[in-house]
Amino acid sequence: MQLRTAKFGIGQVVRHRKYAFRGVIFDVDPSFSNTEQWWMSIPEESRPTRDQPFYHLFAENAETEYVAYVSEQNLLLDDNREPVRHPQIAEVFTRGRDGSYKLKTAAKN
Repeated sequence: MQLRTAKFGIGQVVRHRKYAFRGVIFDVDPSFSNTEQWWMSIPEESRPTRDQPFYHLFAENAETEYVAYVSEQNLLLDDNREPVRHPQIAEVFTRGRDGSYKLKTAAKN
């Protein structure tokens, strides 16, 4: 299995290619790293390959906020400048004037 370099990075806002949700990336796995049960719950005709980066997102759709786990092939950069409303974002990121999300730095002792 050959691993690819991740196309997106932590703090980037992305949207799903097929489904109406967007989110901020807070972690990246170089290849699939979830449960077999999760993998098998994806319909076979739309199941992505395991040998690509997978992204953990603080995600939102029109109804709710949640954490999503998405393959790289199903993500696009999101050019919507509106903030992502997921409540956990403020725990991990600060938002710049330009709309970008930066990891908060740990407090020094």
